[in-house]
This record gives sequence, C-alpha cells and structure tokens, in this order.
Amino acid sequence: MTRSILFLTGTRADFGKLEPLAAAARDAGHRVGFFVTGMHMLDRYGLTKLEVSRMPGVAVHDFVNQRPGDPQDIVLAKTVTGFSDYVAEHRPDLIVLHGDRVEALAGALVSAMNYVRSAHVEGGEVSGTIDEVFRHCNTKLCTHHFVSSEAAATRVKALGEPAQNIHVIGSPELDFHARPSGVSLEEVKARYAIPFDDYGIATFHPVTSEQATMGQQAADLFAGLEASGRNFVVIAPNNDPGSEAIFAVLDQLPNDRFRVLPSMRFAHFSELMKSAACMVGNSSAGVREAPFIGLASLDIGTRQANRSDANSVTACEAADSACIARFLAEEWGRRHAPDAGFGQGGAAGRFVQTLADPAFWERPLQKAFQDAE
Repeated sequence: MTRSILFLTGTRADFGKLEPLAAAARDAGHRVGFFVTGMHMLDRYGLTKLEVSRMPGVAVHDFVNQRPGDPQDIVLAKTVTGFSDYVAEHRPDLIVLHGDRVEALAGALVSAMNYVRSAHVEGGEVSGTIDEVFRHCNTKLCTHHFVSSEAAATRVKALGEPAQNIHVIGSPELDFHARPSGVSLEEVKARYAIPFDDYGIATFHPVTSEQATMGQQAADLFAGLEASGRNFVVIAPNNDPGSEAIFAVLDQLPNDRFRVLPSMRFAHFSELMKSAACMVGNSSAGVREAPFIGLASLDIGTRQANRSDANSVTACEAADSACIARFLAEEWGRRHAPDAGFGQGGAAGRFVQTLADPAFWERPLQKAFQDAE
C-alpha cells in the first residue's frame, strides 16, 4: 500500500542520514516529502536547503525556524508551531526524524501530541552533552525506532520500548560510503577550491553545556593543528550556542594551510573523506563514518564521548597539545581495518522492508512502558 511519509530535516548532517531512507521509500512507491528547517535555511551554513531541493521525486516544504542568536528553547517553540501547522494540513501516515537535534525534538512532540505514527532514526546512542537527553526524549515520544546497532537497541529497550517496534538497520549514511561517491577527488577539489594534495579534515562543533569555554577549546585545537605544519579542510561548525566563538578562531586561520568551507554536498564530502589523511574534531563523522572507511580520527572533548570503541579513534582534550601532536605524527595517512560498529551499509533496504510489513502500520499509537523481562 502506498503511504505518505514525511521526513523532518534541520541540518546538513541529518539530511545525509535521511536521504538514503527517503530515496528507498520513494522508489518503493511511497509519497515522500521533506519539511526543511534549521541550519538548512541559513546563508552562513551554505543554504543547504538547496541540497534537499535537488532530490528528485519528493515534495519539499521550507520553514524558517530561527534568527541568528535565538536560544534553543525559542527555536524549539518556533519549530513546534510551524511543523504542527504543516502536519495538521497534510496529515502524513508516518513522520521520520533523526537523532538529537532540537528540530527533531519538535517533530517528536508534534507527532506524539497529534497521534501521528513516527519513526526515530539512530536512537539509543550515547554522547556527552544535552544532545543525548534530546535523543532519549525522542525515543520516548516516537512510536518506532530504526537503530544503528544491537547496543543501541538494548538501550531503547531499557527506556521501556517494546522489542517489536525496534529495528536494527545500521547507520543510513554508511549506505553512501559503502559505494562509489560518483565524483572524483579532482572534481571535489575543483568545486571547493581545495589546493592541497595531502590534507586532513577538521570539524569542531559547539557543546551547548560548555559555551563559556568553546572559544578557548577551539583556539587550543587549531593551534595544535597549525603547529603541525599540515594542511586541513575545515568544515564550519553547526549553529548551536557557542558557534560564534569557534567562528572567531576559524577567521584567524592562515588560508594557505586551512581551507574553511560552510558545508559540502554529501557525495563530495564522502569522496573527500576517503582520500583524507585523518579526521580531527568532534563531529559524529569522526566516530562513525571515519572508522567505517578505515580513516584515523582524533575525537576532541566531550561531544562524542563513549560513542565509539573503534581502534581507529583516539580521544583527547583540546588543550592536550602533546596528544594532538602525537596523533598527527603517528596516524597521519595511516589506514585502519574498516569498523562495522554502526553497520555495513544497506540500511535503506532494511528500512523499506520494515515499512512493507503490514504489522508496522497496525501497531498501536498509544504507548505503554514495556518492563524488562
């Protein structure tokens, strides 16, 4: 049966995870739409709503949910209002949202309060910030769960969710990395004016509970990268509180060694990662995608704490200049065995296979806590 499936995306990162699922649902004959908001709508971050609009065969609705400087609670309130209006008008059969961002929390609230079936992607994971709290809230609000690992499934069960509503599919973005990107490295370098042949990738996002120190953390980290004499492609941080302090540090980097970009198309970013010498920062890409392709990564600070135990990941604090220097000296260009902790690709196929099961649509929307056996 054809269903109406609405995906909620607020960032370039979550679109990279939702796009494979949406494409598979579209190709299976479902009516697919995207509610596009958050960072996607901001020029400073590359106006990535354009990336969503390039996806063929799906409906796209744009919604501005914030102005620069809005605190997260105001962004939440605005998103709830806009998304609620849209859902009331279109009444989808299923709302799909991802992870731990404030836009996803808004989507989960609207879904639950309007008794619309909802699916949370990549619940049951741990990190070191308020994002983890948002993620677990989304789990409790949503009716179905598409998780990346058995460990994540166990945590979702511990939150009282019934096993029949939990589906282990792996991380959807690995579907991209498991196949050729479709672009060459030379095309990537030409499109983004990257002059380096030998380079690392750096991405450092704010941690909302550590706003007061984000500027110093960024200064310490990038001082260590600059001292190494290496070249880096830097992807700008997200728009969480504390980002201005990080941007102030990025603005001072020497542009002959650091190419700072607001964002990249996902296929181009995938190809860039596959040819990089290492990855540094606190992006989830460093603890998920990098291990999957065997790329050494240095995880900085608390944002991804306890997220991965892959051998290719080294963790340290931004102020630990000795650790940063040692990592860049020993791990630069080193390839590791691929890690399958978050799956091996093929998440989209498992997703649509689940949607094809009539039982998925028959399970009750009224939630009840499932005690552990």
